[in-house]
Amino acid sequence: MRGALPDYPWDAMAPYAAEAALHPGGALNLSIGSPVDPTPQSVRDALAAATDAHAYPATAGAPAVRDAISEWFLRRRGVTIAPTATLPTIGSKELVALLPFLLGIGAGEAVVFPRIAYPSYEMGAALVGAEAIASDDPADWPERTRLIWINSPSNPDGRVMDVPALRAAVERARELGAVIAGDECYAEFGWDAPWDAERIPSILDPRVVGDDHTGVLSVYSLSKQSNLAGYRAAFIAGDPSLIETLLTVRKHAGLMQPAPVQAAMVAALGDEEHVAEQRARYRSRRDVLLPALEAAGYRVEGSEAGLYLWATRGVDAWESIAEFARLGIVVGPGHFYGDHSPQHVRLALTASDADITAAAQRLEQSAP
Repeated sequence: MRGALPDYPWDAMAPYAAEAALHPGGALNLSIGSPVDPTPQSVRDALAAATDAHAYPATAGAPAVRDAISEWFLRRRGVTIAPTATLPTIGSKELVALLPFLLGIGAGEAVVFPRIAYPSYEMGAALVGAEAIASDDPADWPERTRLIWINSPSNPDGRVMDVPALRAAVERARELGAVIAGDECYAEFGWDAPWDAERIPSILDPRVVGDDHTGVLSVYSLSKQSNLAGYRAAFIAGDPSLIETLLTVRKHAGLMQPAPVQAAMVAALGDEEHVAEQRARYRSRRDVLLPALEAAGYRVEGSEAGLYLWATRGVDAWESIAEFARLGIVVGPGHFYGDHSPQHVRLALTASDADITAAAQRLEQSAP
């Protein structure tokens, strides 16, 4: 039985958002990573063409969407996986929060996740009454561990795990008999060498697991690469027996991705041009915002990939949050991402070009 859940952390930002709104130029919200760029027309057309969805969709997904996921894994991630070892989901946050439940994890068992992490990993453990353990060192993962979350590229700090690091994590998970899941939703966005020219590795990469996916799952979302956050379009793939288990539980729970969204996913997964265009937008925004942060006295750490800049000036994050608010800029405090980042703030590259430029100008004007 789970205990009381904590308050939703972003509610604590209300006074800082109010302060930012008083700025003469208005507030610039760089705190939440919600896409502002348009959904590709080809995807919108596919959704519209599929709106005669009178029958219940299959929980497993239509053959076309499972084929598209399989083909995408081979083309973009270098992973060979059968369509039947894939499963569309209603966004990735739903899956992250529910995976401990779907796997039958409960009290007396542990869920491990990164020390600096998106809070939904911990909430997934809390929802089933399991112990939540923040740890990056496989040697520290205890015997009672049933599920391990890897997040690469990471939200919020943009770190990337290379093949040896992923292999070590998988090997330890298998020693423990635990499931290991890689949250890879930002894998299309590598900025610093070598990830500006080299594919960011998947946890299912053959260099990591060979041809054996036992106990290993990969989670991906189209929210950021295709601007489909409002569609709730994501998927999971990996160990066929685990996928079958998840499918069975999801059938009982009625967790079905709407058929029009499945059609939109097929269109998005087959079109790489719009992803390249979106990558260029984010790179351009990063190139504007990063030097402005540094000019204002912030040090950007990690952030080698993903959609955020992870910055600090060596003081408590709430002090930095207040400083940004006085400039009319809303950013996210490191406190929201665990106990190990009390001096960092997160800035999202998902704001518009105009807002990123305005934020950079305000930062540069405030520089000492």
